[in-house]
Amino acid sequence: MSSPIIQLDRTARVYRTGDVDVHAVRSVSLNIQRGEFVAIMGSSGSGKSTLMNILGCLDRATAGAYHLDGVNISSLTRRQLATLRNRKLGFVFQNFNLLSRTTALENVELPMFYRKPLMALRSQRQRAMQALERVGLADRLHHRPNQLSGGQQQRIAIARALVNEPELVLADEPTGNLDTRTSIDIMGLFQELNDSGITIVMVTHELDIASYCKRMVIMRDGNVISDTPTTHRRMADEERARLNEAERDASLDSPP
Repeated sequence: MSSPIIQLDRTARVYRTGDVDVHAVRSVSLNIQRGEFVAIMGSSGSGKSTLMNILGCLDRATAGAYHLDGVNISSLTRRQLATLRNRKLGFVFQNFNLLSRTTALENVELPMFYRKPLMALRSQRQRAMQALERVGLADRLHHRPNQLSGGQQQRIAIARALVNEPELVLADEPTGNLDTRTSIDIMGLFQELNDSGITIVMVTHELDIASYCKRMVIMRDGNVISDTPTTHRRMADEERARLNEAERDASLDSPP
């Protein structure tokens, strides 16, 4: 078996607030293999968002070790961390984090401007178009975010996360602002991407969303209290069919 893409060894994060030490993450050891689809769950204050920030090289652990694709994160400078993030990681956020005055295509192109060496502009444009096509938005290239639905905006954000061909996609509550049907569609897209070989780690507090993943890691008070395969995994195609059937039944039962 190849080495894990994520290796946490007794990793901890302590914040100093006045005279008080806040232990956000407490000695977490965790391995994630390439090709996995993992949900990190927990209530507010459980440490899941802090752990995600460590995984995304947005925050440094104060104890223990973190290796990303074999690289010891603690040994890197800020510039090296930024380069690693751009090459290895793709990020998807709850609030989409799109630039409102730019088109879908321009939003997706943005991460490529930070690549080194820089790509030719024509190559950037082509790759961005391919990423949008991959998420089903080939016909929305020149639309701005305010001209699109929430689900379409999240698809743009996913295309942006994919455009640099990352080793790992990190998604932070990616369905938090979406309705049920759109959430199913987004989780279906994640399942398709994972089936193509992309490793995905997703933070969520919703059990029904986590059940689309292959593995669930549950946190409480900064500790991992459970790490198990998903026993009754939801598949987006099946859930979409159930929702369609329920809506048909409801329409038949409603008075004319």
